[in-house]
Order: sequence, then structure tokens, then C-alpha cells
Amino acid sequence: MTWKTAVANLPYGGAKGGIGVDPSELSASELERLTRVFTQKIHDLIGVHTDVPAPDMGTGPQTMAWILDEYSKFHGHSPAVVTGKPIDLGGSLGRDAATGRGVLFATEALLNEYGKSVSGQRFVIQGFGNVGSWAAQLINEKGGKIVAVSDITGAIKNSNGLDIPSLLKYSKENRGIKGFHGGDSIDPKSILVEDCDVLIPAALGGVINRENANEIKAKFIVEAANHPTDPDADEILKKKGVVILPDIYANSGGVTVSYFEWVQNIQGFMWNEEKVNNELKTYMTKGFKDVKEMCQTHNCDLRMGAFTLAVNRVARATVLRGWEA
Repeated sequence: MTWKTAVANLPYGGAKGGIGVDPSELSASELERLTRVFTQKIHDLIGVHTDVPAPDMGTGPQTMAWILDEYSKFHGHSPAVVTGKPIDLGGSLGRDAATGRGVLFATEALLNEYGKSVSGQRFVIQGFGNVGSWAAQLINEKGGKIVAVSDITGAIKNSNGLDIPSLLKYSKENRGIKGFHGGDSIDPKSILVEDCDVLIPAALGGVINRENANEIKAKFIVEAANHPTDPDADEILKKKGVVILPDIYANSGGVTVSYFEWVQNIQGFMWNEEKVNNELKTYMTKGFKDVKEMCQTHNCDLRMGAFTLAVNRVARATVLRGWEA
């Protein structure tokens, strides 16, 4: 997260934390009690200018609302203490789609570099949760052809392109894509090696590894998940000439709009959705340009360029504050 916020040029550091539990096994009231007790234990560690939690896997707007409410019992009403809140409690318009929309902007910036556009490219998306489903919807709207999708229930493909609006509706109603009739069911393990132009892993980390890297047919990989490609696979894919857009840039749309939400809460002035999306596009486009410049300066790939940019920014701030060892 430190490197991600540095690449995105946001005034944040970074950390990850959570509760080791499967939320699908708990009732709503159990989840609420768990969240509130967790907040009671950490309320003096988080704060508007200290540490601002945001939602990730297994959490959503309701979770953030409970944290806000519990925190406010101790510290008074403080909407900026968490992001990803429901709109009615000071959440930002566009936050729900932010990571997926950021993936679209990142993909557009990458393809543009190669004289291509999203329209007419064939996409495979692994993961159909918040990020994968929004990315699919937005890519589809831009004319991209999504030929295969998987989630925890199964995987489907249709080489002519899946009907994404129907799939989104089906997935919502059936809590997964399994059984959708607009495509052929395939082994979820094979999703990553399906024939396509752009592969978007949007599920868990470590899914692209030395076992399957040689079989990947995509020309571009856009890392919507955190750390989906392990270092062994990175080397194999580099030799094959596959271009990888690294996670710390590609999926930074979520934290960027979390930053916008925090800014709006502090100002006490909310933006309309068009402004949120336009600002996000500005940040993502500038982010790609900055990463690309690093790649040209140091003659390296996009991942090394992104890390170099991030580490340089953090190092510069460290030295300016007089903290160097």
C-alpha cells in the first residue's frame, strides 16, 4: 500500500490489516458485533489524520458504516475516519466502481502506448467480484470483447464475446456465474490460459506462477488483483514478451477514490459523480505517464518502473524531513 499510494501520488502511507474470518459463514448481526468490537479495540489507533481504514475483500459499505458509528461513539462524528462508506453517511459517488474503473483507465493508457484501443480487443477476466464485474461492465461499454470470465462458483467462455449485462444480472440473482447459459462452462483453472489479447486477474494473489506462465496466450496482463503474478512467472512472461501492468499502478483506482472521499469529508463538500470519475482519469493517466518516464530513464519494465517511482518518492520525502540514516 505504501508503494501504491506513492505511485498514485496520494498523501498517504500504507498498511493492510483485517480479521481472519469467512464473512459468508456469519449472520449480519454477528458481522456487526465483530466489526464493532474490533473498532472498540482499535479506535485509538485509527483517526482522520492517523490511519484511515478502507474496504477490501469480504467487506463493503455496511462494514465501513459500522466502523464509523462505533468510532464516533468515542470521538464524536468523524466521517473522514473511514472510506468506502454508504453515500448516505458521507461516502463518495463513484467509490463502488472505482477500482474497476481505474483498471479500465489503466488498460486504456497501456493499449494507447501500443497504438491500440479497448474496442475490438479480446479480454479474459479472472474474478467477478466488485473489481472484476465493474471492469467487465466498463470494458464492455467501451467495445471490448470479454471472451471468458470466472468466479468462485465456476468459469464460462464464449469466443464471440459474453453478454455482460445479462451475466451481471444473472450473477447478482444467483450469487455467481455458474449455470449462465450465454457461454460454455470451462474448468476455472484453465481461465488464465484461454486465448485472448488482455488477461485481467482480478481475484487472489499468486495465481500466475511457474506452473502456468508458459501457457499464457495473452499479450498484455493487467493486474487488477494484488500480487497475482509471482516472481518466477514474471521472468518467464518477460522472456515471452508479455507486457505486465503491475498491481501497484493498475488497481490503484480504489485507493485514489478513497482519497477523494476523505478529501470531500474533510471539506464537508461532496462532488458529483462526473467530477469523481474525471479526477480519477486524470490521476490514472498521470500515473501511467510517470511510470513510463521511469521505465525510459532506467530502461526497465513497467513493474520495475512503478517500484522505482514509488521508492524514489518515499525516499525523497524521507530525506526532506531529515530522517535519513
